[in-house]
Amino acid sequence: MDTIYALASARGKAGVAVVRVSGPKAHSALALMTAVPKTRQASLRKLYWQGAVLDEALVLVFEEGASFTGEPSVELQLHGGQAVVAAVLQALSGIDGLRLAEAGEFTRRALENGCLDLTQVEGLADLIDAETEAQRVQSLRVLSGAIGAKVEGWRRDLVRAAALLEATIDFADEDLSVDVMPEVRALLDGLLSQLDAELAGAKIAERIRDGFEIAIVGRPNAGKSTLLNALAGRNAAITSEIAGTTRDVIEVRMDVDGLAVTFLDTAGLRDTDDPVEVLGVELALQRANAADLRVFLLDGLSDTPAAVCRENDLIVLGKADRFSGDDLSRFAYHVSGLTGQGVQLLLGAVSSVLLSRTVGAGTLTRQRHQIAVRNSLNALRSAMNELERPLMGVEVVAEELRAASRALEVLLGRIDVETVLGEIFASFCIGK
Repeated sequence: MDTIYALASARGKAGVAVVRVSGPKAHSALALMTAVPKTRQASLRKLYWQGAVLDEALVLVFEEGASFTGEPSVELQLHGGQAVVAAVLQALSGIDGLRLAEAGEFTRRALENGCLDLTQVEGLADLIDAETEAQRVQSLRVLSGAIGAKVEGWRRDLVRAAALLEATIDFADEDLSVDVMPEVRALLDGLLSQLDAELAGAKIAERIRDGFEIAIVGRPNAGKSTLLNALAGRNAAITSEIAGTTRDVIEVRMDVDGLAVTFLDTAGLRDTDDPVEVLGVELALQRANAADLRVFLLDGLSDTPAAVCRENDLIVLGKADRFSGDDLSRFAYHVSGLTGQGVQLLLGAVSSVLLSRTVGAGTLTRQRHQIAVRNSLNALRSAMNELERPLMGVEVVAEELRAASRALEVLLGRIDVETVLGEIFASFCIGK
C-alpha cells in the first residue's frame, strides 16, 4: 500500500499546522528529514531537506496498530505559515513511494484496517460538520462506537438463536433432551423489541443531525417576514405593507439552545386570483405540513389558526406592539418583529418543544442506518412468523436469521458497502 501524506489542519495562516504521513514508508521518510524519535513521544526536531532547515517542529511517531489509520504513521506539528507548510509538503513529494492523499483516504484506511466501522466513519464526518452542541454530542456518541456496540449485542443474540436452530437440524434423527424453541422465541422477541425501539428514535436522531424546520405561517401582512428578520438579526426577507409580498419560502438557519433550526418564512395563506401567489400559497402549505413545528402568527385579535395546525404547534399574536396589556394577556405568546417584544420568549417556547422531542432520540442518524435495521427487522419478523406455523421449517427460520445478521453487517460496513463509500468519503477533506 502507498504511503500517503497531507496537511491535516485547515489551510491558511495559523499558529500551528499539522501534516500527517501514513503507510509503510512513513518512518523511513521521516528519517530522511530528521532523527526519528521514540514512538508516541512528542519530540522537538529540526526538519532538513537537501541540507537546508525547513522548520523546527513537534514530531510524533506511531507504530503499526497504534495510529488512527492502523499503519505506521508520523505527525508533524509545524509553524503555521503557508511557506513553511508548502516547503514541507514539497519535500515529502520528492521522496520515493510517497504521494499526496486523496479526500478521506486516512479515514478510509482506518476503516479498511478495522480501526473504525462504517458508522464511526459517518460519525466522524458528522463531528467535523457539527454546528451545534446537540450535533456535537450526537456525532461524538456515534464516533465512539455506540451503534457498533448495540449491533454486536444484537448479533450475539442472533448467533445464539441460530446455533440452537442448527442443533435441531444437525440432530434431527436424535431426541434432544431440551426443547430449544422457547429460548429461540425469547431471543427473537427481545431483538424485535430492541430494533423497533431503535427505529422509533431514528427520526429524531436524523433531525438533530440535519436540523429541525420551523414554518412561520399566517395570513398576508401578519408580520411573518418582520419576525423572521428579528429572529435572524438581519434583513433576510423583504417586508412591505403590500399584502402578498412573500411568494417563495425564505429560510434562515439558527442555533437554538444547541439545536440546528431552520425558520421558514412562507407566503400568506389566503384565496387569491394571482397565479404566482397561488403557487406561493401552495408551496407554503406543503412546507408547513412537512415542517417539524409551525408558528401560527395571528393577524389581529379575531384571527384564527389555519387548518394545518397540529398539536404542539405554537399560536402567536403578531404585531404585539399595537395592542394593550389586557389584549395581550389572552395569548400565551405574542411578538413584535418590529420592536423585538416577545421574540426571546417565543424562541424559548420553540426550544422547549424541540428539546422535549429529542429525549427519545436513538443512535441511527442516517437513512442508510434505518434501512439496514429495517431489513434486519423484516427478516426477524419472517422468522417469527415461520416459527408459529404448524409445520415449521427450521431451515427457513435459520436462513431468515442469517439474512437479519447480514443486514447488520451491512450497517457496520463489513459487507456490500462499496456503493456508499465514495459518497461518504467525498465529504471529507484531503487531510482526513
